[in-house]
Amino acid sequence: MSDYLQLLPAVDITEGRAVQLAQGVAGSERVYGDPVAAARRWQDAGAEWLHLVDLDAAFGRGTNRELQAEIVGALDIDVEMSGGIRDDESLAAALATGCRRVNIGTAALEQPEWCAKVIAEHGDRIAIGLDVRGRTLAARGWTRDGGDLYDVLARLDAEGCARYVVTDVNKDGMLQGPNLQLLRDVCAVTDRPVIASGGVTELADIEALMALVPEGVEGAIAGTALYEGRFTLEDALALTKGAS
Repeated sequence: MSDYLQLLPAVDITEGRAVQLAQGVAGSERVYGDPVAAARRWQDAGAEWLHLVDLDAAFGRGTNRELQAEIVGALDIDVEMSGGIRDDESLAAALATGCRRVNIGTAALEQPEWCAKVIAEHGDRIAIGLDVRGRTLAARGWTRDGGDLYDVLARLDAEGCARYVVTDVNKDGMLQGPNLQLLRDVCAVTDRPVIASGGVTELADIEALMALVPEGVEGAIAGTALYEGRFTLEDALALTKGAS
């Protein structure tokens, strides 16, 4: 586990464009141009990781697979890939891009046996995305309920899951601050590292998440706030690295 908060700028793709959603709702896109250029911009700003999401695959309306592979190939930094990875074929395609790890969401809820198999086969190249409303998990691009957070966490811990990406759906893309209590609650019941997603709005939020590193928060994903210029990635990285 890292001794400083890792920052993962997000590049979310819909129909070949970089976008950010409000609360994960399809149709709420704010468009930010070319995703390859966005990814290069975050690398040039000093990012060590990129969180790369295929929203079309997550919503079951096609894929941006070739574009994702192009982005991974264009970068020298680690990439965490997410969106619509639900079977052997989509997992193999994602891993074949050379990404560092793959984030599995819906399949962890709907196909627990398959999920256990790929955790066993791929170890820390698999992270599980836990997208939460209250204590209920959201599936299928956040359009369906997926069970109780803590029941699923206990099962995944027992299966050897290496890492969780925890998103408060109600916070995502809303620029209202992260759900720190949710992160504390998750860290209290698992010894696996947790990556926080959703709500990061200002540098004070980064500082608040840094304070949770000793409890098990390993990293934070930032999207809308970076694209909207609420703070720069350079300033955020200076903050996290300065504390390490």
